[in-house]
Amino acid sequence: MLTGSIKKLVHERGFGFINADDGQEYFFHRTALDSSIDFDRLSGGERVGFEVERSDKGPRAAQVRLAA
Repeated sequence: MLTGSIKKLVHERGFGFINADDGQEYFFHRTALDSSIDFDRLSGGERVGFEVERSDKGPRAAQVRLAA
């Protein structure tokens, strides 16, 4: 599992980006969030843990949850 911080949110389109601690940036869709996270209440900067999965457009974050 990787960790990082939410960098940018596009609330009207339901996605965002995570700056991972490995130096990469990962796209995520609101459907990738753990059910305990309300996408509409995110403001950016939150620390998260996530898995990486492949997609047609490259790697993206999956199973995103708040880091302890």
